[in-house]
Amino acid sequence: MSLERSLVKLLVGQGLSERRACRCLDARRTSIRYQGRPESALNVALREELKELAQKHRRYGLPRMSSILHRRHGVNHKRVERLWKDEGLPLPRKLRNYREYTPNWERPAEGTRPNEVWSLDFVHHRTEHGQMLKMLTVIDEFSRECLEIRVEKQMKHDTVMETLDELMFERGAPSYLRSDNGAEFIAAPLQQWLRLKGVKPIHIEPGHPWQNGYIESFNGKFRDECLNQELFYSRAETQIIVDKFRNSYNSERPHSALGYRAPLEFLAQGDWNIGATRTNIPGGQNAG
Repeated sequence: MSLERSLVKLLVGQGLSERRACRCLDARRTSIRYQGRPESALNVALREELKELAQKHRRYGLPRMSSILHRRHGVNHKRVERLWKDEGLPLPRKLRNYREYTPNWERPAEGTRPNEVWSLDFVHHRTEHGQMLKMLTVIDEFSRECLEIRVEKQMKHDTVMETLDELMFERGAPSYLRSDNGAEFIAAPLQQWLRLKGVKPIHIEPGHPWQNGYIESFNGKFRDECLNQELFYSRAETQIIVDKFRNSYNSERPHSALGYRAPLEFLAQGDWNIGATRTNIPGGQNAG
């Protein structure tokens, strides 16, 4: 019940007529007497589904939720936005930290097709018992698909080589491999092995992580949506949890750079339109 309606009801209870109460509050009697229609069955179902999705994906915001429900039910983003706010689900907005960048810099070997450019990096985390974990993340820059997240207590160049060898056996060798200048990535045996495989390594400049922006962006989402949301007690348990996240990321999570499609959905459609902006997402909502 609206505040105006509540105040009119209060004044009427004190002995005033409805007409006089509305005149005192400068309210329209037609608005006070209006009886809303019962909520549709679809809205009731959408509310429950939004609550379930918000519980499952605690770091998803309105644009991704709208995209998911549009694909499932074909509903407009405005309806989802209204229900989202009614349920009190919006996340607090993160303040962006704008930094200076080099506008003339161009990324070498920009991916133009799947399996052309892979990026890899390390993410460090700790179990509840204080044990350090080192995770190797590998993504396809073109499709944004996460190819592997390997969890170990320690990891050297031979483990990196073993992981890449398994991926290349399944998918074929990429043309380029982008990474930073970590000791595990510039080791001579790994570089020699890559030359034998016909893969050209691309090492970013020291102190310029934005040059490996695709994997840095993925690592940020990985930490925000998975590592910061779970408790880990062993390496084996961590591997199971991050594998579940990787599968969800590839098959369910809408990606803004892919027109709010999941990487596997984007690959299945095969239109290679990665230039889609937020105005191309279902319903045309503008999102941050």
